[in-house]
Amino acid sequence: MNIAFVVSEFNFDVTMPMLEQAKQHAKFLGANVVKEVQVPGVFDMPLAIKKLCERKDVDGIVCIGAVIEGETEHDDIVISHASRKIADLSVEYSKPIGLGITGPGMSRLQAEARINRAKSAVEAVVKLDKAVSDL
Repeated sequence: MNIAFVVSEFNFDVTMPMLEQAKQHAKFLGANVVKEVQVPGVFDMPLAIKKLCERKDVDGIVCIGAVIEGETEHDDIVISHASRKIADLSVEYSKPIGLGITGPGMSRLQAEARINRAKSAVEAVVKLDKAVSDL
């Protein structure tokens, strides 16, 4: 299986370790990483995901980001809109997309404690690809 990663540069100190763990887990699961795309933030992911979905050499995509709570409800808006569009793209292109985005409503310490959640998104993409390949 060929996968691609879309990773948010926002909260770089959290998302880059997430990316590294996700890449190691992909290798462990036998998935080939064919592309990595960095975008400014989680809200900016859908366009990159759409372009990757259009590629024939990409079977699935893993999104990596951390939406940390601020002083306003901006984190809720970001994750709500991004996750809805990500799910829509998965269905539209019939490709699994793993939501390795932590938050909203978490502190920086909580985000750091959840770095390993990126591995779960890789695993979900690989498992979903296998599950739907025979349908």
